[in-house]
Amino acid sequence: MGILPRFDGAKPKKGNPKRAGAGKPQVPIGVVVEQAVKKLPLPSPVIRTSPDEDFVQVVHVPTWMWVQHRAWDPVSASAAVDGLKVTATALPRKAVWTMGEGGKVVCKGPGTPYSDKYAPTASSPDCGYTYRRSSHSRAGRSYTVKVTVTWDVQWHGGGQAGQVPGMAMAAERQLVVDEVQAVVVR
Repeated sequence: MGILPRFDGAKPKKGNPKRAGAGKPQVPIGVVVEQAVKKLPLPSPVIRTSPDEDFVQVVHVPTWMWVQHRAWDPVSASAAVDGLKVTATALPRKAVWTMGEGGKVVCKGPGTPYSDKYAPTASSPDCGYTYRRSSHSRAGRSYTVKVTVTWDVQWHGGGQAGQVPGMAMAAERQLVVDEVQAVVVR
């Protein structure tokens, strides 16, 4: 599920609008900025976890979280109207995870995929969560986990530059969280 906020206009540097031709006013730069921003191919994040998101997460065992790293690359798009060209570049700033049991995690990057170089009980170095309660009492016996990646957009063109902050793309999925009971055998 993606979220693309309404464009609220660009905040260009102050100055007189350029004139093209014999007294014909040029298209307002905000119009061209809006077109460039609308063309940005912001990727929808894909939720990944360890333990794998298709399997059960375990209470009191660290869950590693990340979005696919290709969804964290900067993206650019350009638009041109009547000779005025604007290029917009979006840079991901943070990923905010809501974990379904009330917890929230803010990650400054895409997160680190789990690998064998880490101990099985290790917490993620940059984006993880440890569930405290099973999801079995919830509808569907699972928690709805959501990640929202916030992007900041910088644009330039026509001798001007500006920013469009806080664009976002989001995804969600269900995660089953269970408790593991130990049995002591003598």
